[in-house]
Amino acid sequence: MYEAINIVIPVYNEGENIGQMLCEIENKIEFPTDIFIVYDFESDNTIPVVRDFMEKNKNIHLVKNKYGSGPLNAIKTGFESIDNGVILIVMADLHDELGRVGEMLKMINEGYDIVCGSRYMEGGKQIGSPLFKKILSRFAGVSLHYLVGIPTHDITNSFKMYSKTVLKNIKIESNGGFESGMEIVIKAFFKGYKISEVPQVTHDRKWGESRFKLMKWLPKYIYWYWFAVQKKIELTLFKRNTV
Repeated sequence: MYEAINIVIPVYNEGENIGQMLCEIENKIEFPTDIFIVYDFESDNTIPVVRDFMEKNKNIHLVKNKYGSGPLNAIKTGFESIDNGVILIVMADLHDELGRVGEMLKMINEGYDIVCGSRYMEGGKQIGSPLFKKILSRFAGVSLHYLVGIPTHDITNSFKMYSKTVLKNIKIESNGGFESGMEIVIKAFFKGYKISEVPQVTHDRKWGESRFKLMKWLPKYIYWYWFAVQKKIELTLFKRNTV
């Protein structure tokens, strides 16, 4: 039974947002937390704000991205900074609905290995964000849910809670940005891990600049999309040939 949560927050000049984010974690998450804020460079304007919070909160940790730069490497660094337990990925831009965290942890304790925040299931909603990005994200999540059977409608959302056990058994091959969350869910699904979702309402950032590079990372998402479709076809054909 898990009673605490490890939170990984990748940052890049989130000085305008991180203070409010840390306050929201304290106010909206009712469980003990260890917070790992992963940064790329020493002059990141997030760091001074976080250090002010660290003076009063021993559960907040600054971690240097050991793989260089970028959100993928920050998330990998965060994963590797935690030995056991439950890990939640949270964006620093106040995008995620932290009020759902208790429900997510309950599901992990009920036996699920990954719980995904879902904007595209009943009760979920996405407010803001460019229309083209929203269309692609919804299409990927909903189509993989119905075509492949992946138990979430929102596979591209980074707001996911993982059991560390799953992460120890999946090798991350992504080399772009946030598509690693999609990769992990797909691989976990085909390995037989239990996956579920909770509805999430997201809001686009109000302060700071988004580092999401849609056109650069889109081929990475397409790669894992087709990986899932092809794997499903292979398994279906194998079952037919063994009947």
